[in-house]
Amino acid sequence: MSELSEATRAACAEIAALLRDAHHIVALSGAGISTESGIPDFRGPQGVWTRDPEAEKRATLQHYMANPEARANAWRNRLASPMFAAEPNAGHRALADIAARTHFDLLVTQNIDGLHQKGGFPADRVVEIHGTMHEFVCMGCGERGDIHRVLRRVEAGEADPPCRTCGGILKSATISFGQQLVAADLERAMHAAERADLFLGIGTTLGVYPAANMPIAALRHGATLVILNAQETPFDEYARAVVREPLGLVLPAIAASL
Repeated sequence: MSELSEATRAACAEIAALLRDAHHIVALSGAGISTESGIPDFRGPQGVWTRDPEAEKRATLQHYMANPEARANAWRNRLASPMFAAEPNAGHRALADIAARTHFDLLVTQNIDGLHQKGGFPADRVVEIHGTMHEFVCMGCGERGDIHRVLRRVEAGEADPPCRTCGGILKSATISFGQQLVAADLERAMHAAERADLFLGIGTTLGVYPAANMPIAALRHGATLVILNAQETPFDEYARAVVREPLGLVLPAIAASL
């Protein structure tokens, strides 16, 4: 906490007071909370898509489904993904602590790494709006399972492993560009946002829709908005508090002030 400025510590204390007083807390988290776990973000200054704009195009569902080489590259990249070895950082653990001590309704995360749950946040109060990298799904029959079952086949020499049930195309259980979100997940997220009296944007640019409709819905229904993110967001001017310091420092400072 000593690494934070006096102004930031004051903001953390204010946010802690808001958390104590709130009855329905909802948060939307993004890649910024996982960067301190060694997982690069996408749209930050050194983000994956900032440095390689073509990578975003390669992440489209149509490209993946139509191109066996793209699927083979995707499976090879997953073998070396830092996400599988990543551990929750102080920000993940502090957010779980905050949830345990406040009226925290729901955490909607745009992350696919599972670190919120691994860091102690109750899984039944997490919506992975963009899916999870820890499971695979067959695009033909819908079968799902542990993604390491497929990764072992890739390691054994299958470049683009087909579904063993129906022969269909396998994919990580993540939401690609051009792919619909799970309707039930989106409905649960929006309902929670509309009910919230305190809404937190944590490590997210709040610029990816439809998830970015959540702060809009929360504000329209009278919620107080707090933004914890390294870069500016389109909602900063509507926020009661905005903090740009590392989440691994800020969230523990907020938890310590509860």
